[in-house]
Amino acid sequence: MSVTGLHRSVLPTDVAVAGNARHISAMASPEIDALTKALARLPGLGPRSARRAVLHLIKKRETALVPLVAALQAVERGLLTCSVCGNVDTRDPCGVCTDSHRDAALLCVVEDVADLWALDRARLFPGRFHVLGGRLSALDGVGPEDLAIEALLERVAGGGIAEVVLAMNATLEGQTTMHYVAERLSGSNAGGNVRVTQLAHGLPVGGELDYLDEGTLALALRARRLVE
Repeated sequence: MSVTGLHRSVLPTDVAVAGNARHISAMASPEIDALTKALARLPGLGPRSARRAVLHLIKKRETALVPLVAALQAVERGLLTCSVCGNVDTRDPCGVCTDSHRDAALLCVVEDVADLWALDRARLFPGRFHVLGGRLSALDGVGPEDLAIEALLERVAGGGIAEVVLAMNATLEGQTTMHYVAERLSGSNAGGNVRVTQLAHGLPVGGELDYLDEGTLALALRARRLVE
């Protein structure tokens, strides 16, 4: 068979497949299609996983869909950023800052809320947190004024903090941010008597806290050392 003939024999099948795809897409209402597209934009989900999730929610409407909608609406109505540490919660100050069982003398500085949750999901760190809201990046145009560094210095200046743990990700931008924050702390009057430490270098280079297992995080916290 010639190449041209082969193309002619395959083409009807391709058209049929494309037609079936359009037919399947047309079967969903605009609302269901919008839900599928919204879920597909979430991290870790693609179009196929989003479709499976939507079908599950539809089949389990009372036990899955209704509670999910109620939970999303509750979070949407009450979502707040903690004015103390920068955590995301439904109350201000957040639950971490108001927890009386935490050691107020220990303060862990992280880049993002995801890093705070990674360290706190198994109560690996007994103290409190401070979220910078990102990392220094010349390429992305993120400078010191774009991060909550001044707020960190004010917290330390308020007294009562004996150690600041700089728990930045083991990336070039994360380490640059760590050294900058360490210099600002050591250069301020407030940070003169505060011990500044960093996570141990057992963390994988280029890794991010949110993807590490709890055992690795626990070892890194126990092996923290002074910033050199």
